[in-house]
Amino acid sequence: MASNFSNAHNFQIDNYHFVNVSPSADPLNKLQVQIAAGAIHDSRERCDAPKCHPDTRVAVQDDLYSWILDGDAEPDQPKIKWVTGPAGTGKTAVMGSLSERCKVGGVLVATFFFASWSASIGRRRKTAFITTITHQLARYHPDLREEISKAIEANSDIFDKNLHTQMEVLILAPLQEIFRRPNGPGLRGAIIIDGLDECEAEQYHDTASPGTKCKSPPPRTNDQDQLEILQVLQIASSDPCFPFRILVASRPERVFREFFDPENNPTSFAQKIDLHEGYNADADITLFLEAHFNRLRRRYNLPPSWPPPRAIQILVENASGQFIYAATVIRFLDTGQREPLKSLLDAILKMEAKAPSNPFHQLDALYLHILESSPDPPRSVLWIRTFDQTNIADKASAFNMNLLLQMDPESNEAEHLLGNLHSLIRIPPSSTQATTEYGFFHKSLLDFLKDPDRCGKLYFGESDVNMFICDAFVRACARGCDTQLQFSYPESFLEFLATLPTGVDMSGGAHSKVLPTPASADWMFTIYAPGVVAGKHVASGVIPFCVVWNHLPCRGGLVVIHSRDGFKICPVLFVKSKDEEEL
Repeated sequence: MASNFSNAHNFQIDNYHFVNVSPSADPLNKLQVQIAAGAIHDSRERCDAPKCHPDTRVAVQDDLYSWILDGDAEPDQPKIKWVTGPAGTGKTAVMGSLSERCKVGGVLVATFFFASWSASIGRRRKTAFITTITHQLARYHPDLREEISKAIEANSDIFDKNLHTQMEVLILAPLQEIFRRPNGPGLRGAIIIDGLDECEAEQYHDTASPGTKCKSPPPRTNDQDQLEILQVLQIASSDPCFPFRILVASRPERVFREFFDPENNPTSFAQKIDLHEGYNADADITLFLEAHFNRLRRRYNLPPSWPPPRAIQILVENASGQFIYAATVIRFLDTGQREPLKSLLDAILKMEAKAPSNPFHQLDALYLHILESSPDPPRSVLWIRTFDQTNIADKASAFNMNLLLQMDPESNEAEHLLGNLHSLIRIPPSSTQATTEYGFFHKSLLDFLKDPDRCGKLYFGESDVNMFICDAFVRACARGCDTQLQFSYPESFLEFLATLPTGVDMSGGAHSKVLPTPASADWMFTIYAPGVVAGKHVASGVIPFCVVWNHLPCRGGLVVIHSRDGFKICPVLFVKSKDEEEL
């Protein structure tokens, strides 16, 4: 079609008004940035998450899949089922494999895999739980996508609301709208939630000014946030417009036992599944071990007679229904160590497990044996505990962690200490360490290391770990201002270092190792720390210690302030005093 302005020239337009006709922003884009993408079953973060080995855990998967499709025999057809079992019984593997099976069958609605060791804060807390489920619902069916988009547009502040409000606005209201349609879609499927017992409490700090009589409320507990999620799920399942079945997998902690107790909620929940009591895992663990020993024989050209049947029987007995034991044994044998596999397996079989009353005594003995294969087991444990303590920092990549903890930044201490521990922790290859964090295969390792009765001489309390981190922190700062070293920190590490005082308790540590402030120093400075007035002119006597990064564009560093609570380390930004500016 010809333009109305064809061949037009030498004209002007008066009283013009421009109208932007570009399409409005999709409300679901606002939702996208609020989700915990790593918590979804097929996320990149879960690329090496455990799955059930073929032909194992078949019975429990069949039972769960059948319940998703057809429900139980209960007349009221409850929509929530609890899957439980002690640490290491394979709950996450079952939930992961079931998610894939439901996806293939077209009945997977949404998943959320909590993980307390994850570097992603969204997988550790409740904050992104409802938004992540909502995001997957919008992708599950176009009608849901339409109604969820409308809900976000009509409630611009919904992402700042509590979980109950988010559930009502983002999930239940859209489902109710669809339910009222005369020819609405027949929705069904499963929402699978794993590791809810690993959800950490979200803390809400009092913003009252220092000096007021307002007191902060007591910190929230993990149980409170876990119970809040359970209550929200129960509200959803009791709505007649909610068509989905919900699976919740967790350890049998108190908050879950009480919530799912039939005496407290006699008709709200389907019969629970206990992986430890309801299903004999020995046959599945035997299949798992035999399959992996076949692979090891092929890989290392070992005779068909290895290992003898009695060895597999002993390993199955030692596992006591814990798949994590069998999986750790295989990873330990498969780490490519120089010792012959036969010797490594013989050492495991000869281990003497103490405290048989402890249900994890065989797993503890295995963990201890592997940790003691490190050249310096206590220091290795402190490294591992540090990975857990500081993974809340934004820049806690393996590269930054190595630079912080190594006594010599240009050494290979990380490989020296951790080289034999690949069966316990996820160690990124050197090519990706700048962008990838250290990780854990299973939370049971951290449980072991935090219990003095279980790990014995390798136990370090929270104060010991914080002292270790503080010493490393101060050492890194002092190293940064040593002009004799031909070494400088990359910017990403400096950013990481500056976050540590807010992410870790720095009230202890090697404050005596920090360089003393020059007696003549008198700086205008800004302190980035809560409760400290910025830009205050302070004489040097108030700041007993400091270190300075001389190679930064501005004089940056850290100040150790002596207060009633002890020594506090704060990152600071130094600027020139007026007298120095005139020189």
